[in-house]
Parts: sequence; C-alpha cells; structure tokens
Amino acid sequence: MEGSEELESRLLTQPWASVCFGESALIAKACFGDTGYVLLLSDLSSVWYESADAEAVGQRSKELNKRLTAHVSSFLHRLANLMSPLLAGQPDPATSFSCQRTAGGLSLRLKSELSGLPFYWDFHCCPAPVEMVSRHLVRPLIRMSLALQHQVQELSSLLLQKDAEIEDYRESGAALSRDRLRTEPFQEELFLQSFMARSLPQICSEGDGQAFASALRQLYAAVTLQEAKQARKRHHSEDAEGPAPAAETSGHPDPPPQSPEDETASASEGTTLTSSPAQKPRLPAAKAKPKKAKGLFG
Repeated sequence: MEGSEELESRLLTQPWASVCFGESALIAKACFGDTGYVLLLSDLSSVWYESADAEAVGQRSKELNKRLTAHVSSFLHRLANLMSPLLAGQPDPATSFSCQRTAGGLSLRLKSELSGLPFYWDFHCCPAPVEMVSRHLVRPLIRMSLALQHQVQELSSLLLQKDAEIEDYRESGAALSRDRLRTEPFQEELFLQSFMARSLPQICSEGDGQAFASALRQLYAAVTLQEAKQARKRHHSEDAEGPAPAAETSGHPDPPPQSPEDETASASEGTTLTSSPAQKPRLPAAKAKPKKAKGLFG
C-alpha cells in the first residue's frame, strides 16, 4: 500500500508532458497508486498540484458519480488509464478535459465513461509549495542544463578528432569520391555564434507548449532517477549511523566528582562509575573532609 511520500517519490521520476486543454497549454505529470494520486500542472508561470488519499477519492467519487459503485482502487485505476494517453501525447477522443483557473488555484475537469455510465472527475489543484517546485522543476532543469553542456563538449571533442582523422587521410593521398560530402573543419566558437544567431530565435519562438520534447523527457527521467538514488543512499547512510550514544547527547558529559561516601555507596551497588585502579579521584580520600566535601555539592 503506497503512502503519500512513496507516491511523491515515484512522481519525481515521472517526466513532464506537454498537454493542451482547450486554449490552455500546460505541462503536467501524475502518479496514481492503489490508495491515492498526485498531480502536478504548470503553465511555466505558476505551478499547481493535488495530492489525494483513498478517503478523499472515495468521498469525491460519491459526490460526482452517484450511480457508480466501486472500490476506491477501481476509480484510481480508471483515472490512471484516462490520464496515461493524455500524458503520452495520445489523448483518447472519448475523454474530454477542461480546466478553469480560480482564485485559489486551478480546477481540471474530466468527462468519460465507466461500465457504460458517465464518469466525471474534478482535480482540485492548489499552488504548489516552493520546495515541490524546486524538486520537480528547478533542480532537474539545472542538472539537465549541465548534462547537455557536457554532452556538447564531448561532441565537440569528437568532431575535432574526426577532423584530425580526415586530415590524415588527405595527407595520405585519399580523395572524396563525392565532392558534396566535403565539410569544413569544425570550429566551436563559430558554431556557437551561428547557433545563437539562427537556431536560438526559432527555438524560443515555438512557445511554452514545446517545453518537453521526447528526448528531453528521457533526459529528465534519467536526471531525476539519479537524484532519487542519491537520496536513498543518504537515507540508508543516516540509518546505518544510528542515534548518537547517550554519553554524547547527555546534558552532563562530565559529572562532578563524588564524595568518598558517594563512591563507597556506588561501589556497593555495583555501578560502573568507579575508575580503574591506576586512576585517582579528583579529591584524594586522605585529604577529603566529609563536611567540606558535602558543602562543595550542597
């Protein structure tokens, strides 16, 4: 049985998908289990989410589908089957979606059928907390940018090696059989300047609906999977360390020295407060006076 934390952990590795509800272009991701679901939506200006457990799903199903009687897991399974084609970029024509922005968030309305009867569902999304936005958007996008930067560097290095190989062939007397295949040596600076001038404006003009193409979805899933693995390692490491010893967390790591009477009483009770024979108490027994010793701790 999944809990809300497990659902949100699974949601992290789910890639964002570009979806369209009427004229509203959004990105979305969702995770459904046997005991609830988590949904995230964003227009790249705001982020909304809903996390619903079995009790909330059961109550809402009674309100929206009074003619349908089924177990909560059946409703969740049906919702997952209806949302999956949408997130995969292949929406089912028999299922309609509409969204409406409210003062407190965003409402997503679903209409379909279940067992030959109309099936309705409303997702009531509220603004996502900053930590959730950071975990599902900001940090993964930064890591994706770093990964793409390293990819470009490796490809540039490979092109330079290929140019050196081609030059070696030329110097050995090799010639192209088809002149149209001839290329100029790769120059990274010129390539970047050309990319910024020609390709970048076109990419930026495509709009927010193309935010996550298929290749980027795969990269997002790979990046978040690595983050999930690192989080599990940190969690296991903390569990392995266990709680600190009581002596380290005690409020009195160095207890005050005992009087001779206290030492004698402790020894007779079999406690472990006595030192080894080579060690001496802080107040030698020969010089200790019971009344003064009591005054020190009284």
